[in-house]
Amino acid sequence: MINTIIVEDNTYMQRHFANMISEDPRFYIVGVYRDAFEAESVCGSVNVDLVLMDVQTLHNHSGLAAGKRIKEKYRKTRVMIMTSLVDPDVLEKAKDGAADSLWYKDHGDADIMDVIERTLAGEHVFPDESPNVELNDMLTADLSKKQLAILRRFVQGYTYDEIAEELQLSRNGVRWNLDQIVEKGGFANKHELLAAVIENKLIVTTLKE
Repeated sequence: MINTIIVEDNTYMQRHFANMISEDPRFYIVGVYRDAFEAESVCGSVNVDLVLMDVQTLHNHSGLAAGKRIKEKYRKTRVMIMTSLVDPDVLEKAKDGAADSLWYKDHGDADIMDVIERTLAGEHVFPDESPNVELNDMLTADLSKKQLAILRRFVQGYTYDEIAEELQLSRNGVRWNLDQIVEKGGFANKHELLAAVIENKLIVTTLKE
């Protein structure tokens, strides 16, 4: 049997993934948890072969942080991140040791099961890039890496001066790039831009490690 833990704070998605896994008699569901840190502690008490891990779990506990610790402590346990967050930083952290694989929830059960199979076989499966989503009149692919870095810190509440210092830019350069994003996206102001970024899950700033 493939002992499996599901970590998902949305009760509907919990049932969905549990039903999906239960259809295959090879899998045994050890438990379904809303909190990544709680699931992490379970891995220390029972033999777990596979953890299907959400990123943003109960209390904003980070599935990425929990996944990395699980992988470091329990070498035989495979961690697969399943997320709806399009934040490119999520994909990069998953690739950088937080997971064996990552796939997006909206890609369908057949795709997810295929990635699970490949992950259990020892593959590391990741999309080439995070999904490209609409932000009003533009796509996220229209943002340069520098603009995304500026926007990330702006969402986190950094001042122009703090952003400029951290990214080695001028204060006017920070302002100009933000104004360009607002104009390109057809937003009335930066507040509308921030609302769209948060609503579309482009940047996640609340995860606790």
